[in-house]
Amino acid sequence: MAGLETTGSNPDVGLLYDINGLTATAPDWVDRVVTVAGEYGLILALVLLAVWTWWRVRRTDCREEAAGAVAAVVWAPLAAGIALLVNIPIRGFVGRPSPAEQHRGIEELVAVRGDFSFVSDHATLAMALAVGLFIAHRRAGLAGIALAVLLGFSRVYLGVHYPTDVIGGLALGTAVALLLSPLASALLTPLTKLIARSAKVGRLVWSPKGTRDEAGSVEEEREREQEQGRERQEDGVRQESGAVGVSRRRDRDLAA
Repeated sequence: MAGLETTGSNPDVGLLYDINGLTATAPDWVDRVVTVAGEYGLILALVLLAVWTWWRVRRTDCREEAAGAVAAVVWAPLAAGIALLVNIPIRGFVGRPSPAEQHRGIEELVAVRGDFSFVSDHATLAMALAVGLFIAHRRAGLAGIALAVLLGFSRVYLGVHYPTDVIGGLALGTAVALLLSPLASALLTPLTKLIARSAKVGRLVWSPKGTRDEAGSVEEEREREQEQGRERQEDGVRQESGAVGVSRRRDRDLAA
């Protein structure tokens, strides 16, 4: 282990006992709810929030704005994956055992796979995803950050992580999502702009609000523009024909 205290009297261990100790007085159904939420439920909620955010940011009249926002949404799960990869060497270097292996009286509500405790993978993934969503949509991001913090609390309640494991995961997820965001935007935004101009899959990136959204796709908008262009050309031809007719009548009048 590289420098994280697991024994003795310290705030980290004391807070672990305080939070995990709630299981002694909580009803069984609370333990079951926290177990499901801490293992899968809150992560699923974040994924659904990401889908909603993608659906929401598409609906704008500005194609460039939609392309940038969708690029940020795409970055959110990518940031989560990269943060988990970054965490692999950190966990191996620190080598911190799980709380139940170091302390008596810890109620471990879920089975630990024998992996190291610092940094929490769940907290890292959740916060990276939440911060990525915050870049795309502020309100969705704030909701995601709240879910990530709640997930971190649940991991301590379940007895599988120290509080500092969770804090480290939240910090790691935030750092990866924010620091790599400019590079991700530079790489992803041109791609989303290209998709937005596509007649077949453009609505994956841009779905204008109002009548244009209800009428159809980008292809239909282009057809309307082409139809308007044809009408302008026909008006021009009619005006030119009318001018020629007037000129001819004037010539005949002069000849007479």
